[in-house]
Amino acid sequence: MGRIAAGLALAGVVVLAGAALAQAAGVRINTTRSIPVGLYRVSRAPAMPGAYVLVCPPPTPLFDEARARGYLGAGFCPGGYGYLMKRLVAAQGDEIAVSDVGVSVNGVLLALTAPRAADVGGRPLPRWRTGPYRLGASEVLLMSEISATSFDARYFGPLPRAQIVTALAPVLTW
Repeated sequence: MGRIAAGLALAGVVVLAGAALAQAAGVRINTTRSIPVGLYRVSRAPAMPGAYVLVCPPPTPLFDEARARGYLGAGFCPGGYGYLMKRLVAAQGDEIAVSDVGVSVNGVLLALTAPRAADVGGRPLPRWRTGPYRLGASEVLLMSEISATSFDARYFGPLPRAQIVTALAPVLTW
């Protein structure tokens, strides 16, 4: 039994060391359905509409509740939140609208964006609704393009651009 335990401990150390090296090298792993699952690298590209981004949610009661419900994990962002990975779908000057049918950017309804009334546990989800609204210089809209159940802007609205940590470039996704 001693050798098995030592082997498992060594395997754990190797995995943790590999994860630390990947992090230091700018590699990020996405395991959620907010953006395609896979490996991404930190990018120096500007965070423009269409880009994947790594975001620290602002410390607010809404994100406190999201963490308590498991919509986002604990991490190193202010408020103890984990990072979010989303697609930046709108920025300064874009006109957005969020209604019961979904999120529109510049008059185009985005797929898979109809807000849900409740989460899988039956708990009511926050409702962020707006008629036509033009994003200001410091605002961005972050969404999932692949998941109808992602916790994204349909529930929390625009975020300050300053919350973006970096753009992400896909390396290997599936």
